[in-house]
Amino acid sequence: MPKEATLVADGFSIAYTLKKVRRSRHIRISVYQDGRVVITAPYYETYKRMERFLRENKSWIAAKIQAQKNKKVVAPGGDKNHYKKHKKEARLVIQEKLDFFNEYYKFPYARVSIRNQKTRWGSCSEHGNLNFSYKILFLPKEAADYIIVHELCHLKEMNHSRHFWNLVAETIPNYRAIRKNLKQQIV
Repeated sequence: MPKEATLVADGFSIAYTLKKVRRSRHIRISVYQDGRVVITAPYYETYKRMERFLRENKSWIAAKIQAQKNKKVVAPGGDKNHYKKHKKEARLVIQEKLDFFNEYYKFPYARVSIRNQKTRWGSCSEHGNLNFSYKILFLPKEAADYIIVHELCHLKEMNHSRHFWNLVAETIPNYRAIRKNLKQQIV
């Protein structure tokens, strides 16, 4: 059961949620654009240890929350109606880009899903399923291309090793700059 509480740090209070997750191997802090702070940890970790980790990183969290407030929003909306309105168009654009880049890579994939994801632009499952945020539709072309190629390359390398980044660089040589700019955007 998640535990919710508040911590005062660097002049303002931080509302946070502690979650124990079966697949987690380490304690992790996530700071979301709406100001939510979620600490996830393996089931064997104690809430006391998780809260100590939170306090140890309170300055970093406060800085992240402030940085999130300064980010610009890429896509308007994000609610269910906005998603429904743009899902088909996003599917067409994403599928077209997948087909284009996969002419080069030739990686087999199973299913493509267009979702209203809150924290990711895309993902790739170990079963070869590709998932994308419909909000890719609102990104600059080079950023959308990078996301498509990034997930395609995960079909070959399910990690972020040097080999993975070399695969990405084959079609998106300036991926580092695009990736840096993309981190300033909000899903």
